[in-house]
Amino acid sequence: MYYIGIDIGGMSIKIGVVSTTGEIINQTALVTEDIPAKALIEKVGVKINELLAQTGVSMGSVHGVGVGCPGAIDGKRGVVIYSSNLPRFQGFELKKHLEEVTGKPVRIANDADAATLGEVIFGSAKNYSSAIMLTIGTGIGGGIVIDKKLYEGSRGTAAELGHIVMRPHGLKCGCGRRGCFEKYASASALIRLTKQEMQKSPNSLMWKEVGGNIDSVNGKTSFVCAKLGDKPAIKVVNRFISYLGEGVLDYLNIFRPEVVVLGGGISKEGAYLTDRVKKYLEKYSYGYVGTPRAEIITATLGNDAGIVGAASLVAEEF
Repeated sequence: MYYIGIDIGGMSIKIGVVSTTGEIINQTALVTEDIPAKALIEKVGVKINELLAQTGVSMGSVHGVGVGCPGAIDGKRGVVIYSSNLPRFQGFELKKHLEEVTGKPVRIANDADAATLGEVIFGSAKNYSSAIMLTIGTGIGGGIVIDKKLYEGSRGTAAELGHIVMRPHGLKCGCGRRGCFEKYASASALIRLTKQEMQKSPNSLMWKEVGGNIDSVNGKTSFVCAKLGDKPAIKVVNRFISYLGEGVLDYLNIFRPEVVVLGGGISKEGAYLTDRVKKYLEKYSYGYVGTPRAEIITATLGNDAGIVGAASLVAEEF
C-alpha cells in the first residue's frame, strides 16, 4: 500500500508516491501556474495519475492523499483560510476538490506542521510520541505533535512558533510585533549577528571565509570559523545559541515534549549545534534540569520533508 504526498509551494507543486516506510518511490512536479485554484488542482489530479502509471502503482493501492500547504489551514474543514504566497487558494475547499479529482480520502495541513509530523512518523523522531520541531530558515516555523497527533489549534492556526516575544519592544518583526523569537534565532538573524560582529572585528577569519565581501555572509559563516577557533565567530555562535536556547526552554516549559527537533539549513551543523543547545539548557533548573529531559536532535528528512510530511498526514489517519 502507498500514500500520495503533495507539497504545495509558491513556485511549484511536488507530488510523490510514498511507501508505508516513508520512502519516496517516485515523484514529479508541476509549476504553480497563475490559474484558478480548481483548474490547478485538476492538473494535479492528472499528474498523480501519470505518476502512478509510471510507477506501476494502481490508485486502488493508495491509502489516501496528504497535502502540505503554506498558510493558515483548517484541516478539519479542508479549507485554506489564508496563504500570503497563494492568494487564489484563500477560502478554497482544497480537500473537497482533491477528493473529487482522486476519489481518495484527503487530509491537508500547514506545510510546517506536516513536515513535523513526517519527522515523528518516518524521520528522526519516530521513536517518540510527542515532539516540537523548529525549522530555522528565513524565519522560524515548525509544529507540535502530541501522542503522535498534530496539535493544530483552533481551525488549524496554531504553532506559529517563531512569534513568541523574546524581547519586548525589540526588533520589528514582519508579523507586526516587536522582539519575536525569529528575529533573534532564525538564519536571517544569524546572518545579521555575523555581519555586526565582522564590522567590529576586521581581523576575524570570517572576512577570509567570505572573500572580503560581507554580502556573501550566510548561515554557515560563523559556524565554519568558530570551529577554527576564531573568537569573534565563537562569540556570534554563542549569542545565537543563547537566543535559540531561550526559545527552546520556553517550549519545554509549556509542552514538555519528549524531543525537540531542529530543522532547516543550520541543523546540518548536527552535534556541533545540538551539543551547544543542550549545554545552554543544562544551566537552567526550571525547564531542563530536574524535569523530564527532552532530547535535542536534528531533522533527517531534508529535501524530502515536504512530500513525506504530507504523506504522513494520511499515514497517521488511515
